[in-house]
Amino acid sequence: MSHPHPELGPPPPLPESGLRVTPLGGLGEIGRNMTVFEYGGRLLIVDCGVLFPEEEQPGIDLILPDFSSVRDRLDDIEGIVLTHGHEDHIGGVPYLLREKPDIPLIGSKLTLALIEAKLQEHRIRPYTLEVAEGHRERIGPFDCEFIAVNHSIPDALAVAIRTPAGMVVHTGDFKMDQLPLDNRLTDLHAFARLSEEGIDLLLSDSTNAEVPGFVPPERDISNVLRTVFGNARKRIIVASFASHVHRIQQILDAAHEYGRRVAFVGRSMVRNMGIARDLGYLKVPPGLVVDVKTLDDLPDHEVVLVCTGSQGEPMAALSRMANRDHQIRIVPGDTVILASSLIPGNENAVYRVINGLTRWGANVVHKGNAKVHVSGHASAGELLYFYNICRPKNLMPVHGEWRHLRANAELGALTGVPHDRIVIAEDGVVVDLVGGKAKISGKVQAGYVYVDGLSVGDVGEPALKDRKILGDEGIISVFVVLDSSTGKITGGPHVQARGSGIEDSAFSDVIPRITEVLERSAQDGVVEPHQMQQLIRRTLGKWVSDNYRRRPMILPVVVEV
Repeated sequence: MSHPHPELGPPPPLPESGLRVTPLGGLGEIGRNMTVFEYGGRLLIVDCGVLFPEEEQPGIDLILPDFSSVRDRLDDIEGIVLTHGHEDHIGGVPYLLREKPDIPLIGSKLTLALIEAKLQEHRIRPYTLEVAEGHRERIGPFDCEFIAVNHSIPDALAVAIRTPAGMVVHTGDFKMDQLPLDNRLTDLHAFARLSEEGIDLLLSDSTNAEVPGFVPPERDISNVLRTVFGNARKRIIVASFASHVHRIQQILDAAHEYGRRVAFVGRSMVRNMGIARDLGYLKVPPGLVVDVKTLDDLPDHEVVLVCTGSQGEPMAALSRMANRDHQIRIVPGDTVILASSLIPGNENAVYRVINGLTRWGANVVHKGNAKVHVSGHASAGELLYFYNICRPKNLMPVHGEWRHLRANAELGALTGVPHDRIVIAEDGVVVDLVGGKAKISGKVQAGYVYVDGLSVGDVGEPALKDRKILGDEGIISVFVVLDSSTGKITGGPHVQARGSGIEDSAFSDVIPRITEVLERSAQDGVVEPHQMQQLIRRTLGKWVSDNYRRRPMILPVVVEV
């Protein structure tokens, strides 16, 4: 198995007979999925998603793939193939189309409807090509065939990309539910047919590669939901992903059975469920869904609220309910259902929400105490079965953290893929398929690009480090006025602290020391403000460290008069 090396340089020119695969996101992380394929000087992108921030990225709204490696080649992009409508696969599209709005988007009916609604908010009208399973489209030099796969959102597709360099199959996110709610199975017959033709490189979903066995059917959740609905005496509040149409369908069915009305809460939930209903993916009995404003007129035992926030997102409806910062107030006897998995990294945030809801008297039902979620990703048993059908000549695990990628690679090896033809890459690592063999050839820039409000890419790691210090250790500011000609102190030092846990009065011990250091510096002829600031920072920092074992941000201000 080959793997990236930190000293990899830029890749060499691509041989005329070669196909280049460059993942710009989704490897070593859950989210931000984006892969660039290159043949004959032309580019095809598969997915363009976002990653949601963690606690160590304060103030960040979204994390995008780094477009710098394709920014100078936007005219070479033939299109963006979207495998399905989850945010980690389509959320970055508006930001790429800002740079070139006429890049065509290729996807299924629901996927395109979801991205078009999102682009409308960005005032972008995209060029789209709707495809479905069984369709085959020529997109520049890329001959693309689309295959039905089952996932936790309807209309998901895998894509087979044929070029003279060979055939590459990208699974997107998939599982092999044999009893799907929409009766749309992962098309194993199509994959077997592609296998007979010869799959030169398979890019396969790795998210559940560590989980043994097979994923239970989605419909298994129905009985659990009926039990919860049957036992609930007051309101039921369900938190789910805003795109999990199958899960919402089961909630609607249970609500209808138990004589409850349903209201959607949150802009993305209202928008997505409206799209799914209008396109026929969501079956809603007449009169079942009502506006949230009408709920006050209904008794509690007839109410179901469906909202976002299953991952503990701080601004989502459920988190705000837990913090008493929402118009919907949790009361004792309410039942809250978290109908989703825990995305790695979100555990603390989710349990914080669960504790907050429990504090106000809610009965919280979640994956840890009831079977209210099944995964949308193939487990190890399904992956083994899948590889035995596909028989890829080369394998590249995608979509997962390092442990998932490694586990997926081991599964491929067990089914007979040679170790030297399994490529474990990471974001930015370039893989070339030449002469039927895939190998790493270099690396391009593929760091995090942060979205902070209206700012895209302006906030970097140094700013996040400063925010983390401010949040953890606080800030101490020092204000000093100097005579510009002599360097002598004419005002201050004045010291103030915020969030450091140190009282302002405590600085009386260190102010004489700062004064002494500055006066000595002036006597030595060192009166440049920046150097004075460094002296203040070192002196005060050492005093704080020695006396409090803390490292707050120290902001010295030196003014010359």
